[in-house]
Amino acid sequence: MSRSDNLISNGHGALVSAGSKHSLRKARKEWLGPLVALAVVIVILSVLRPSTFLTWENFRAITDQASIPLILAMGASFVILMGCIDLSIEGVMATAALIFVLLSGNSVNSLDLGIGAPLIALLAGTVMGLLTGLIHTVFRVPSFMVSLGTWFIGLGIATVLFGDSVPQLSGDLTRSWASASPLGVSNAFVVAVVFVLVAKFVSDNTSMGRFTYAIGADESIASLNAVPVNRYKVYVFALAGFCSALAGVIGSSRLGVGVVDLGSGQLFQTIAAVVIGGTLLSGGKGGVINSICGVLLVVVINNGLILMGVSPVFQRAVSGLVIVVAVVATAFNQRSRLRIVK
Repeated sequence: MSRSDNLISNGHGALVSAGSKHSLRKARKEWLGPLVALAVVIVILSVLRPSTFLTWENFRAITDQASIPLILAMGASFVILMGCIDLSIEGVMATAALIFVLLSGNSVNSLDLGIGAPLIALLAGTVMGLLTGLIHTVFRVPSFMVSLGTWFIGLGIATVLFGDSVPQLSGDLTRSWASASPLGVSNAFVVAVVFVLVAKFVSDNTSMGRFTYAIGADESIASLNAVPVNRYKVYVFALAGFCSALAGVIGSSRLGVGVVDLGSGQLFQTIAAVVIGGTLLSGGKGGVINSICGVLLVVVINNGLILMGVSPVFQRAVSGLVIVVAVVATAFNQRSRLRIVK
């Protein structure tokens, strides 16, 4: 095993030697804090609203609400673990949604490519993520700026595709598949769970997962240890684009229409969930399990606020407060790593 493999084989946190067992055990417990917070919120809501919160219908509502954020959070987790940011979520979702609807049986044209429609939509989202990663790495443009541009490019493409009337799905399968629940929970949530399992496997058992942590921990050290930094950055942004496109396909199937603002608000919720779960914005610490806890925490809090009749305006304020507290809590012990605050 090479020196670089020894340094990054733990798959979590900073570059450390293979013998640092204590650091590895500590890294694997990083998700316990968000999990405890989730359990506390569930207990509080169970006490405050037992007749509405502790019901099968509400459980299904929570899982359905969590399906798209879970998928988006998987892509965002890898990007943020590298110390980058992806703001293109809503634009890619919009483009993929319109492509999927317009290539399926719909109300505005005679095209119906069947399974080809979602596949082309997913390919389009992946290509948008790929281009974001290439521009970021080849031209050394900050990921913030590149992905912001991709966001608005995606919205522009979606607006052009939208045309003069709302395209509606006409096929019974494409229109109802995401919301159908033959297994007791929606198919959208089943897809999200499968995708989470795949993301967890990639994170823990592949070079892409290990290198993502290494790049986020210290990109210069990763490069010195023969990690192909630029290549894996492009891979990760392509994965994030795929996640956004998948969310767009599922969202449009659930609504039965293709709309430009399908992903409105998803960027905020996704980044909030990843950060609340304990993944550092500076990179190198956190991961898939953290993001799962973060997503469920955000969704359960929003669900509880709705059940208690809290105004949507105050719901946003509470979400913002939770994010600020979470960022301070997760970054406080790591502030010595942040040589520059920007």
